[in-house]
Amino acid sequence: MAGMESLRHRESIEINAPPETVYDLVTDVSRTGQWSPVCKESWYKDGGGPRVGAVIVGKNVTPQREWQTESEVVAADRPRAFAWVVNGNVARWGYELEPLDDGARTRLTESWEVLPSGVEFFSHKYGDDAGAQLDERRRAALEGIPATLAAIKRVVEAE
Repeated sequence: MAGMESLRHRESIEINAPPETVYDLVTDVSRTGQWSPVCKESWYKDGGGPRVGAVIVGKNVTPQREWQTESEVVAADRPRAFAWVVNGNVARWGYELEPLDDGARTRLTESWEVLPSGVEFFSHKYGDDAGAQLDERRRAALEGIPATLAAIKRVVEAE
């Protein structure tokens, strides 16, 4: 099984738009399907918006399976950070935004981490196959994060 250090990853991209514009896009979860290779549809469960405690429902699709998640927003600090934990602290995903060139551009960093309770969840759910399952999630994150960031950049810069 992958070690805890390998169950986290972060990458950044520079975007030609101010942090407020980028933040407003990534927190409009109804648009996630435009840039995520896995999450094809999502929405705020209460119909609200990006605030700590809000619940995001996501419909995910890969060639192997389809599933739905519920995530709780744990950071919503416009225009600096937006993060959520998946299915009761299995994993944490998020964005950090850093202004560049006096706020004309943004460094957007996406992060992913399987939390200790997530490792326990996988161990209970998959038993001896937990390591392989976690390795698959890691591979998906390593491939998905740069693809997501590149797609967000394309969407923001085209608007």
